[in-house]
Amino acid sequence: MKFKDYYETLAIERGASAEEIKKAYRRLARQCHPDISKEEGAEERFKEISEAYQTLSDPEKRQAYDDLGRHNPGEDFRPPPDWETRFSTGPSQQEVDLSELFEQMGFRSSQRRRQAAGVDFPIRGQDVEAVARLSLDEVSSGTQVTLERPGGNVRIRVPVGVTDGERLRIPARGGPGSGGGPAGDVYLHIQLQPHPLFRPVGHDLYLELPLTPSEAALGAQIELPSLDGRVRVTVKPGAQAGQKLRLAGKGLRQRGEGAGDLYAVLRIVMPTPISEREQELYRELAEASSFQPRPHFAGGSSDG
Repeated sequence: MKFKDYYETLAIERGASAEEIKKAYRRLARQCHPDISKEEGAEERFKEISEAYQTLSDPEKRQAYDDLGRHNPGEDFRPPPDWETRFSTGPSQQEVDLSELFEQMGFRSSQRRRQAAGVDFPIRGQDVEAVARLSLDEVSSGTQVTLERPGGNVRIRVPVGVTDGERLRIPARGGPGSGGGPAGDVYLHIQLQPHPLFRPVGHDLYLELPLTPSEAALGAQIELPSLDGRVRVTVKPGAQAGQKLRLAGKGLRQRGEGAGDLYAVLRIVMPTPISEREQELYRELAEASSFQPRPHFAGGSSDG
């Protein structure tokens, strides 16, 4: 494992008293706490300071640490032969980090460690960033998600009306504070899972509506799926590909009252394969029709 010089981290001598260790920790913790310091790397520095203090403030852990001997920071080392016999909590400690090694010697609960530390100023708990991957049905009706956070899992209620990409702040549901400090917040990033039919845009939904050529030409009454059940729409004669049919209030529910709209986007599809009879009817239609789909090509000129 690699050596960490906890005395150097707290900027104290190896023979420092318990009171000197406590004063050094308080001073450095105030300087480097991520809720106070804006310097780059403050959070990582605060973790190193806390790790050093948790070891050196416990007499038994400090004795175990001192018995490891002196090494350069980052140097690979092995504990003395009799160290594991006296202090080890497992059959092999060679594959763990030094901080994990002393964490395994957890002779005190986190509450007792805080009391022993004498931390007499409140420290706010860590904020938690999490992602909630939700279905359209969950977004439309509201749901709950379970998050892992420092101090245990927590259930978060996701209100009706959230949208894809939204970031929700849930106050005081993050990591627990210490020294009487408040809990941190949870920041929940909403991601909507792909749906086989609907494409959400904000609170609106888009649905592709395939039509046969005859339905587009003659019009039709068609049943569509929606989040609330099936609905009927009227396709007027002469419908065009890309045209949108709006169904008001059939989209995703919004906060408070109301909902977005559902848009059915028309797409004209050809049967495959085309039977001989169908080909015959299409040839009759071509002969009978005077429709010109490309009139803007007629006045064009070629180069050369």
